[in-house]
Amino acid sequence: MNPSPRLTLRFRLLAAVAIVALCATLAHHAHAQTAEKWDPAIAKFEAQDAVAPPPKNAVVFIGASSIVRWNLPEYFPELGASAINRGFGGSESVDSVRYVNRVVIPYHPRVVVYYAGDNDVERNVPAPEIAHQFALFEQKVHEALPDTRVIFISIKPSIRRWKWIDTIHTANALVKAYCLQTPRTRFMDIEQQMLGADGKPNPDLLVADGLHMTPAGYRIWTDALRPLLKQ
Repeated sequence: MNPSPRLTLRFRLLAAVAIVALCATLAHHAHAQTAEKWDPAIAKFEAQDAVAPPPKNAVVFIGASSIVRWNLPEYFPELGASAINRGFGGSESVDSVRYVNRVVIPYHPRVVVYYAGDNDVERNVPAPEIAHQFALFEQKVHEALPDTRVIFISIKPSIRRWKWIDTIHTANALVKAYCLQTPRTRFMDIEQQMLGADGKPNPDLLVADGLHMTPAGYRIWTDALRPLLKQ
């Protein structure tokens, strides 16, 4: 005896709901495992802070490998010990949110420089979610430190991630709109400066992997950021 069309439809709906729930659970579990891999790096920062506490009213840089590779003493000598690098390479925007209470807020910085979302696009994280994670980060910072300024560096175009340029454009546009309506939050747009005359990523600004930056790329970021730090 064949099942009725109603039972067949109900079964399909229940199966679809179960699959969605399973995918959500697996995604959450996968991210929890991924997030935990950064705990040793964060613990190392905290151990360093216990030995030599960073100064208050400083500038904290947080994000992924583009932050890690930014030689702050070289590019911002005027900041000295007040330039605090808390990048952890390979991290995503959700990781900056996860650890903001441990490696940003305790320092009571006057400025937070945020660069995350670049790794998200390669994992096909939707642009609205990248923007949402930044909003969560900003809200956590300003709930604890209402006078601190937060600067979002736009997600850069790169050779390796050019296929995701539409996601990058959308994420940047969403964050820019958010910053325009959020006090003490600034969007630093470096996208056009990272492109060549052909409208594609300038290879002179990227190392051989087509993703990370050369000193020339960092000079562009530094020149764009320095005036914002003085405001």
